[in-house]
Amino acid sequence: MFKIGLTGGIASGKSTVLTYFKDKGIPYIDADIVAREVVEPGTKGLEAIVAAFGTDVLHDDRTLNREALGAIIFHNEKKRQQLNGCLKEHIQNRIMELTAHYEALHTPVLLYDIPLLIEGEWYTIMDEVWLVYVNESTQIERLMNRNGFTKEDALARIKSQMRLDDKRSFADVIIDNNGTPQELTAQLDTIWSGRLEHLLQKPL
Repeated sequence: MFKIGLTGGIASGKSTVLTYFKDKGIPYIDADIVAREVVEPGTKGLEAIVAAFGTDVLHDDRTLNREALGAIIFHNEKKRQQLNGCLKEHIQNRIMELTAHYEALHTPVLLYDIPLLIEGEWYTIMDEVWLVYVNESTQIERLMNRNGFTKEDALARIKSQMRLDDKRSFADVIIDNNGTPQELTAQLDTIWSGRLEHLLQKPL
């Protein structure tokens, strides 16, 4: 099974890239979905968050209040690392369960959408790493336009993640998304025909 790790940053367009390959029928593991699964009510992940941050991060129905938690961690590096520590093992275990599931199905290609692909060292088990890259000014502009953030809030969100420029050296494929949607699609078409299509025609 050929494993591709897809990474990017906030407002880089990684979700758009993932959707393109999903529409082509490529199976995928979305770490954001896994991260939501492991903090559902009754899970050990949610228990760990409450133990670390208190009940203020819960709604009245005992579900996770993501806005309250986000307000705590995005301006505090130590708190953000604490959150990652709470969930890392639970997320890892679930991703490995899903990987084993796809391997048992003899899936030829599996795409991993993992925001912390580099930081969490997931890249070490990938056959290739694909980076969706934009420059910082593009990230700021998109966050301000799309999310209504101030420039300061946009920068804080960007700084809470590893810089995209620092991820470039880990990437086998760099998908430049500074341009138009049409330019992005053209790049993805080339990647599809040049790197993936043949893998789907033979078992790995």
